[in-house]
Amino acid sequence: MKRKAIQDLYPDEFAHCYGCGRLNEKGLHIKSYREGEESVCRYTPESFYSGGVPGCAYGGFIASLIDCHASATASAARLHESGGSPAGPPPRFVAAALKVDFLKPTPVGKELELRGRVKESKGRKVIVSVTLSADGDVCAKGESVLIQMPPR
Repeated sequence: MKRKAIQDLYPDEFAHCYGCGRLNEKGLHIKSYREGEESVCRYTPESFYSGGVPGCAYGGFIASLIDCHASATASAARLHESGGSPAGPPPRFVAAALKVDFLKPTPVGKELELRGRVKESKGRKVIVSVTLSADGDVCAKGESVLIQMPPR
């Protein structure tokens, strides 16, 4: 049986996000999976995600990947805290703040790996750190303050 990404568990009304919404036909459709205390996403950007430097990804695209992966990381962590099988779908989080540090050029056309880890979880607020790597080199780091949305 194929393991589902955390984004595949979001209810339909919360599945239209540009970055991770499975119901947004023009979106990125990123998929994040919990691996131990981290979450992992692998994504290969096409050349049209280039920025001002040919062959390198646009910064807003990189921020989108980090934003959506951080949200999924928070959701997966909260799901894990509740024993892994809540009565309903996993909680959905939205960014209250996002900080991205661009450390080196991020290539397009190569698989990128995002790794997220919860730094703090208190009530509805979760702080997640994310690294984005290509070929083992960290190209960007991000930190997101996320707020859990009400169930409906």
